[in-house]
Amino acid sequence: MGKKKFVKAITSRDEDFAQWYTDVCLKAELMDYSDAKGFIIYRPYGYALWENMKNYLDAAFKRTGHENVYMPLVIPESLFLKEAEHVEGFAPETAIITMGGNEELQERLIIRPTSEVLFCNHYAKVIESHRDLPKKYNQWCSVVRWEKTTRPFLRGSEFLWQEGHTAHATEQEAREEALNMLDIYQDLGKNLLAIPFITGVKTDKEKFAGAVDTYTIEALMHDNKALQSGTTHYLGTGFAKAFDINFQDKDGELKNVYQTSWGVSTRLIGAVIMVHGDDSGLVLPPYLAPIQVDIIPIMSHVEGVMDKSLEIKESLEKLGIRVKLDDTDKSPGWKFSESEMRGTPLRIEVGPRDLENNQVVVVKRYNREKITYQIDQAISDIPNLLKNIHDAMYENALKNVEENTRVTNDYEEFKQIMQDKSGYVKMMWCGDETCEAQIKEETKATSRCMPFDQSPVGEKCPVCHKEAKHLVYFAKAY
Repeated sequence: MGKKKFVKAITSRDEDFAQWYTDVCLKAELMDYSDAKGFIIYRPYGYALWENMKNYLDAAFKRTGHENVYMPLVIPESLFLKEAEHVEGFAPETAIITMGGNEELQERLIIRPTSEVLFCNHYAKVIESHRDLPKKYNQWCSVVRWEKTTRPFLRGSEFLWQEGHTAHATEQEAREEALNMLDIYQDLGKNLLAIPFITGVKTDKEKFAGAVDTYTIEALMHDNKALQSGTTHYLGTGFAKAFDINFQDKDGELKNVYQTSWGVSTRLIGAVIMVHGDDSGLVLPPYLAPIQVDIIPIMSHVEGVMDKSLEIKESLEKLGIRVKLDDTDKSPGWKFSESEMRGTPLRIEVGPRDLENNQVVVVKRYNREKITYQIDQAISDIPNLLKNIHDAMYENALKNVEENTRVTNDYEEFKQIMQDKSGYVKMMWCGDETCEAQIKEETKATSRCMPFDQSPVGEKCPVCHKEAKHLVYFAKAY
């Protein structure tokens, strides 16, 4: 009865995926709505997911020579306007401060939608010589973009992220930086989130405002929509010229730096929910999960049950496992449902009958498989179980991508796929934005990326029948 009551409010994924997603965000206590539209409260469990992502990435950034800094929240409007293409891309989303206390400001302040101009202004002051390069900075912060339609984690007026900004002496070094960061993001997907990303280059229409090239990681959700999950950008010298970021090279010549920027955000929490979750709630990859093992005593009043539960908890913690012992007075059924809702990878049930045989029952969240173990064997095998669960979740997500990636050279077939099945469609494209816009208007699908492997699947663009120049992944997207 407890289980039925706890899970009752979750809408089925297949009935209404959007409502299911919102139900999980609230019922799993990842977030709550604030009184300001578009601004959410990150509850401890949701913030813990972000912390684990942050810790993973921060270590990777530091291994590759990046340093953390923090830039101001606000940008003077005159500074913001220095890079025209960048401003055009972000102007519709900016929040602007016009008053300070009771007085109108002499110059309006932009609440950062991103921090390129702040980093550029700083770099112009601190970079003088080739000896000052490369500058490889990153910051963890929040940004504000005034979105009309919001959804928790996926699109909000404020979100948490990291943004890296680097300056280099050569184009080659900057391009390598942008691609190296893409590799780090891809590793994050595979090794922490159990999400397979497709990677490639954005079209000019979809690239970051002010970038020469934008590289992306794209994930496929359970409803077959794509989610742009992170981007890296080769910025060239555009910002450097606008902000006079120059350095004296070894030959004494004054040159512009070459720049990159890159970032992922709390949107990744949304990706984890939608890739792995089910009708009972979250299903968390083991290395991401704030709690990896729930220990649930059954008939905890019986002598020995709590003592053995505590002993198991302490043994697992010595192995570096994140464990929670649920010693509340809730019913076992309620506890099971709560554990499932929160997506804990493993559940250990400790009851008096099991203890008579020196056994426990271990339950895998992702497939609900139950295994009866001798207690010592259960403790020693938990690390292997967690690894096996992670690998299986990644393979399941990869299988979903493979089964929902299709190839066509026929535009009518493309439209039918987008209407009936969605998912990724690999199709040739002429490179003309008119065809790209037509596809979006007629099917709601957008170009997700041009993969690095450009092996052609046809010779003509199926939309206009002109010579094709690029292979593109198209999909409907969040």
